[in-house]
Amino acid sequence: MVRRAQLISLLSCAVACGRAPQPHATAHKEVAANRVPVRTGDVHDFDFLAGSWKVHNRTLKAGGAGGDAWVEYPATTCMTFHLGGVVNVDEYQFPTKGYSAMALRIFDLEKRQWSIYWIEGRAGVLLPPVTGGFDGDRGEFYGEDEIGGRPAIFRFVWTKLGADRARWEQAYSPDGQEWTVNWTMDFTRTGGAGCART
Repeated sequence: MVRRAQLISLLSCAVACGRAPQPHATAHKEVAANRVPVRTGDVHDFDFLAGSWKVHNRTLKAGGAGGDAWVEYPATTCMTFHLGGVVNVDEYQFPTKGYSAMALRIFDLEKRQWSIYWIEGRAGVLLPPVTGGFDGDRGEFYGEDEIGGRPAIFRFVWTKLGADRARWEQAYSPDGQEWTVNWTMDFTRTGGAGCART
């Protein structure tokens, strides 16, 4: 997923679903003091995600007269492996939003750590990564960025829910202590056509 302040304004319904494309250098320095958690994993962490999925999205729409509310919309995705498994790519289609996006994951064999990048076709900006890995059926990935002009820590949590279901969530925090979840994806497998391992 996972893992955007300028992109928020691009959503027609002002859905607050992400991180800022380009954090300021000062934001990195301030957030660094908050000790972003470090997680490691295995090159096979994302094997479960290979193939085709339908995705139920919920994003937090902040503010407004009625307060915060959740907006729901569908997507489909297809995950494929590359370079012997050290790279995998999800390509997402958001039919009701009119754009597509891509998650790029790269496994550092020496650090035993995944870096996850996000890019949307409507912006063409590769967002800063979150890094981490899985422990059992739960994966945690953390990175530094900003939201609303303020430095923040971002967290992706992946949960394996058997062979045909999975869940992803994105949250942000100013200090790594209290988290605000602002985007979730619930995955249901639909098949592997066009998504065979390469």
